Amino acid sequence: MQILDRKVVNRAKRAFSTRRIPADDIKTLVTPMRAPEVGDLVLARVAELGSHKKIELPSGRRATMNPGDEIIVAYGDRYAPDQYEAYVPDDLGPCHLVAAGGVAARAESWHERMSGPTRIEPIGLLGCARHEPLNLTDYAVERASGPMPDAVFAVFGTSMNAGKTITAATLIKGFANAGHRVGAAKIVGTAAGGDLWLMRDCGASEVQDFTDAGFPSTFNIDPVILCKSAENLVRTIGKRGCDVAVIEIADGLYRTETAALAATEELRSILTGAFFAAGDAMGAVSGAAALARAGHRVLGIMGALTRSPLAVREAREASGYPILDLNGLSDPGFVAEWAGLAGLGYAAASGQ
Repeated sequence: MQILDRKVVNRAKRAFSTRRIPADDIKTLVTPMRAPEVGDLVLARVAELGSHKKIELPSGRRATMNPGDEIIVAYGDRYAPDQYEAYVPDDLGPCHLVAAGGVAARAESWHERMSGPTRIEPIGLLGCARHEPLNLTDYAVERASGPMPDAVFAVFGTSMNAGKTITAATLIKGFANAGHRVGAAKIVGTAAGGDLWLMRDCGASEVQDFTDAGFPSTFNIDPVILCKSAENLVRTIGKRGCDVAVIEIADGLYRTETAALAATEELRSILTGAFFAAGDAMGAVSGAAALARAGHRVLGIMGALTRSPLAVREAREASGYPILDLNGLSDPGFVAEWAGLAGLGYAAASGQ
């Protein structure tokens, strides 16, 4: 263990994943006997650049990395079919930066379009004044009490890049334009700020995600814990005065954690309705049907498939659900109908 010079902390490029931990709480460099754990903060040196050449700072700015730079990131597993499969190592040896938002792990496989992971060399775990490793869970949002928002809508999808985030953001815009105070939450995924900034830009008054619950990534986190975390994030949004919440559930229904969440009564019980995003008609029809079988009220299909009139026609005829493009998602008529499912209306939300 050694006391850290403040210049070391201030000079290092801190990742978005670590944003909840005050820099002043980072006091020591720890080389513990135990293996690194999910959420542990680590000071590492960039050894060789791979596909990630920039790191996302807490501010959202993507800072260019150079070999020799020191970075502060968090250990976590990663599941991303379009990028990396990676796991927390059992030692402080060389590993990889597997997400620009700041996740350290050892990559085991990756999509062929990736050039390979950026190699990093951990210097040591970062600790508090008591010489104990700092972990994201130590700074998780407090357990919230009180009512949920009056209406809660979830966006599921087939996979990465199916259009879930733009769907969620457009729904937020529609409800905000109708006079509602809208909160947003991303309850599974890998640490990154872009989706949260977009949701706020589209009118979300409050934004929470799984990093606020203490997870750099939700891959391999117990679904029971994730469900409780999701409920707490949504309840936090309600506590801060939001009457509508839109939650995004990352990746596809075949991902273990997503499938488990979709199947739980605990999640279904807080949802007013669900939307499904897909890039093609077959995925849309199959996914929406799976959600319905799990007991969800499916309100519509949207996503990348809406760029193709033929795909829209196929999905509509095969599924029987409304197919909604971005204009439809923020249409005042649809928004009023969805709000009405929870007994809300424009006049009630706007005070008229």
